[in-house]
Amino acid sequence: MADQLIAREKPYILHCITTQKHFSPFDANMACDAGYETVFTYTNACLDEISGLVQDAIFSRGPRGVWRTGIFIGGRDMDLAMEMLETAKKSMFPPFQVSLFADPSGAFTTGAALSAHVVSTCHEHFNTSLKGKRVVVFGASGPVGSCASVMCAKEGADVRMVAHSSVEKTTKLAEKYSAAYNVKLSCVDGSDDAKKAAIIADAEILLCCAAAGVRVITTEMLLNAKNLLIAADVNAVPPAGVEGLDAMSDGLPIKGAERIRGLGALAIGSRKYNLQKKMFQMMLDSDSSVALDFLSAYEVARKLS
Repeated sequence: MADQLIAREKPYILHCITTQKHFSPFDANMACDAGYETVFTYTNACLDEISGLVQDAIFSRGPRGVWRTGIFIGGRDMDLAMEMLETAKKSMFPPFQVSLFADPSGAFTTGAALSAHVVSTCHEHFNTSLKGKRVVVFGASGPVGSCASVMCAKEGADVRMVAHSSVEKTTKLAEKYSAAYNVKLSCVDGSDDAKKAAIIADAEILLCCAAAGVRVITTEMLLNAKNLLIAADVNAVPPAGVEGLDAMSDGLPIKGAERIRGLGALAIGSRKYNLQKKMFQMMLDSDSSVALDFLSAYEVARKLS
């Protein structure tokens, strides 16, 4: 009899929505490995289509089926993903409420893994926290850099978002996220090597979230950064964003600037992998619906550290 009851249980289904032409195979693999039995993808989605997609997903399965249904929001834009998540939440009502998870381009879980790794490295190697630390974020206008900026500011750090081209654009972004997430972010001009060197000269934490395969920080810059404790880089494609920082480094001294501890892209990526899997499992295991965003991811990442 018990076997018959188990057989009648509805399968775990994940509906994956993205604004892109293709849904990420990485995210699909992660969802299946976490326990989802069936993954459906919806591409080139627009914000005004979210309510219809969500309500189609929830009304067809009944209360037990709803409990075994999840919705994942991908894409590449942090702000649009958050808007889609909020729209999805507003499209549901009891008892038709499913679990939601937004992670555009993996940026939310990458930013969370990066920030949590920095916090744990501060404790482990320097017996300190991020509170009051001067943190500079290169690639800050991208989704990973933006998320990491907010998370570090939530820890009480003095976060400076580095503008590579448009100071005006990055300043507006800093002001927007400061207001939206109740933190204090500022913008600094890093449009050439001299300005970058000046920015990190008195920094204590350096986060490199720039485009893959781009060298942003040189050894010479690191040697002149007398107060720098940690440099982290999420770029796994050669050349490294931070010169001398090995992709596998997990708090090891940086080659050529051994005074500074480095966090490499693959070490960060390992934490990101475990974090994203955990987030999917939270959707599966929760007795009630959950809505997970980058701040949720950071809370989980801190517990996993």
